[in-house]
Amino acid sequence: MNDLLNNPMILRQIIMDHYEYPHNHKLSDDPAYGSVHMASESCIDDITVQALFKEGKVADVRFDGVACTISTASTSIMTELLIGKTLDEAKRIIDHYNKMINMEAFDVEMLEEAVAFHNVGKQANRIKCATIGWKAIIQLIEESEAKHDETTR
Repeated sequence: MNDLLNNPMILRQIIMDHYEYPHNHKLSDDPAYGSVHMASESCIDDITVQALFKEGKVADVRFDGVACTISTASTSIMTELLIGKTLDEAKRIIDHYNKMINMEAFDVEMLEEAVAFHNVGKQANRIKCATIGWKAIIQLIEESEAKHDETTR
């Protein structure tokens, strides 16, 4: 996986594949899904991210909207990474993704295809693009945990 970090052609291909054919790129009408709308004040990124949590796991994540290549690809990869994970696992993945974006040490294996964005931290104007979907899922997890805490009191 470390070899992947040093192969810009493969990293570019991962990003383009997820941009051209984004995964989980359709919103659900199911009211059980939490939903967060995110928009950037500095570019075209305007997306809605939805998540369904069941029994302490991320059962599903989806998104839709208009977004640049980096936003679309990073959110698509995020959905793939988080579906099926426990909330603790998801939070660890998100933490390592943010460490990577902030140019800190991170777990390459844990991030799988998300490592395609490891150089984004060098381009300040692209950080918002690479994190917009990830910020939405953090908000959805926090809302889900707060709701769970309220019902268990």
